[in-house]
Amino acid sequence: MNGNFLWGGASAANQCEGAYLKDGKGLSIMDVMTGGSKESKRKITNGIKSEYYYPNHDGNRFYDHYKEDIALMGEMGFKCYRMSIAWTRIFPNGDEESPNEAGLTFYENVFKELKKYNIEPIVTLSHYEMPLHLVKEYGSWRNRKVIDFFVTYAKTVMKRFKNYVQYWITFNEINAIEFMPYYPAGLVIQEGESRDQVIYQAAHHMLVASAKVVRYAHEINSENKVGCMALFGVNYSRTCHPDDVLKSELTNQDFLGIPDVQVFGYYSDYQLAQYKKKNVILAMNTEDEEILKSGKVDFCSFSYYMSMVQGEHREGESFAKGNMVAGLENPYLKKNQWGWQIDPVGLRITMNYLYQKYRIPLFIVENGLGAEDTLLEDGSVHDQYRVDYLEKHLSEMKKTVEEDGVPLIGYTVWGCIDLVSAGSGEMKKRYGLVYVDKDDCGKGTYKRYKKDSFYWYKEVITSNGKNLGRNEL
Repeated sequence: MNGNFLWGGASAANQCEGAYLKDGKGLSIMDVMTGGSKESKRKITNGIKSEYYYPNHDGNRFYDHYKEDIALMGEMGFKCYRMSIAWTRIFPNGDEESPNEAGLTFYENVFKELKKYNIEPIVTLSHYEMPLHLVKEYGSWRNRKVIDFFVTYAKTVMKRFKNYVQYWITFNEINAIEFMPYYPAGLVIQEGESRDQVIYQAAHHMLVASAKVVRYAHEINSENKVGCMALFGVNYSRTCHPDDVLKSELTNQDFLGIPDVQVFGYYSDYQLAQYKKKNVILAMNTEDEEILKSGKVDFCSFSYYMSMVQGEHREGESFAKGNMVAGLENPYLKKNQWGWQIDPVGLRITMNYLYQKYRIPLFIVENGLGAEDTLLEDGSVHDQYRVDYLEKHLSEMKKTVEEDGVPLIGYTVWGCIDLVSAGSGEMKKRYGLVYVDKDDCGKGTYKRYKKDSFYWYKEVITSNGKNLGRNEL
């Protein structure tokens, strides 16, 4: 790995900050999502209901612990920290004319603390946390007015933090809108609505907003780099039967139809054909095409947790589920405790696929293992399973860079400090290299404890990826 490679960790404001109404913050879409589990899905409630527990209200209390947490990142040697800004801390309702100064001050303090440890912030502007008010009053991204609200918010933080942040990501997992429209876009499809029409019109508004923000970022600072962020893991063909191969390849194209626009600046012929097939008619302003064309991203960041298998389903075959997606079970892969298939080589295939398609630098901004960890009486957490997982993935990542020639900006392990799982709302589904004493009911001291993986990752960073072996613990 080159000397400028950005090693680090990643989180999202709604999953870690807590303090959900502190210092003028407004309600976000995740503030009305209940806890859940492997067996039961999270619920979206109409406001805060006393009979439910909302794990994001406390997160891991990063809002109060950020100095301690950033010090731990510094001890590990982080070169970067991928984080998000909560839109509702800056504009509590999303449509105000003036920002909330207390929110701006909080993030400025976070950036100052990161700078103290020479940690580069990688800032996502919208990571599953848009203002709830915009959903209730405007219909969320259905409404073109939300473009201007988002651009105002983005310009406010980019101008305020121009001396601290040079790497920006507009939307987290923008293509997740096709599978879980509530998370990235606050969409709940109403009875009588065309699901496809609502989702893709909202996605178009988000793409226009993203392009406008990219243009502004380049205007305010020519050194700024802005990326898209896609949920993607390569889809394998179930067999070499041409029908299976075609299905897997078309599934890959389906996954990337929305990020394509951010990279290329226009809708692909394939994507337009899918819209026609689904009877989707996009309402576009005359200037939209030029905005998309002039607001192309500088890099492609993505989350990788697992690969999928596509093909004709046969009786008796099982399905495998993962990060909001599903496919056929791969008999050659093991699974984690939540049934997500583990495929390190799939990361190499995914990176090659994305680079051959886009030809711009990549950035792995989410990858990690969710598992139940045990805190021992002496304060230790032995998570060799996480070390094994990360070691194998980083080994394939290195091969992709060094042997395949794929340019990679950096790698941020997901949930570097234990946080609330977005999908299940659990705390026991832990991703961190640092253990946080909190359970699924919100009980605990919130004290931080270093896991074995903490010391392993520190050695990885110190050696710039040369030392991936597990005997250094």
